[in-house]
Amino acid sequence: MLLGMTTQSQRAARSFIAHRSALTALLTEIPEGSAAHTPWEGAMNFISLSDHLDVSAKGILAAIAGQAPSREVVPSQSLQEARTRLQESGAQVSQALEGLSDDDLAREIPAFGGRMMPMSQFAELLIMHEAHHKGQVWLMARQVGVKPPFFVQMG
Repeated sequence: MLLGMTTQSQRAARSFIAHRSALTALLTEIPEGSAAHTPWEGAMNFISLSDHLDVSAKGILAAIAGQAPSREVVPSQSLQEARTRLQESGAQVSQALEGLSDDDLAREIPAFGGRMMPMSQFAELLIMHEAHHKGQVWLMARQVGVKPPFFVQMG
């Protein structure tokens, strides 16, 4: 590979981990006493948002392995447990995405509601989903008096 050239799978992995790393960095700043904060009635709190993103990340790992994703969420008992889960699943997803070939990325997989989509589109959807919920965490952090870092971690 030429210096500076990256594959589609490497770009996806870097994009995902740039979002996930910024998210886990911010969550280390959230006091455990604010873990149950919600911005409105019925909204997810810091722990449930983290658990939701962890399950979503594990969904793409299942898809890469050719398995149906599980939607079962086992709630974290603390914000620290949720952060640890996010760090672990983030590393696993980044590594799995980076290892995909162009053929893997073009492979059609079952997505939501039985809809088929290429793995590359599913990975892009995961990254957008991560960014969407990360934005909620940024807002919630400000509500509990924590200033968020830059929205992605570079390099």
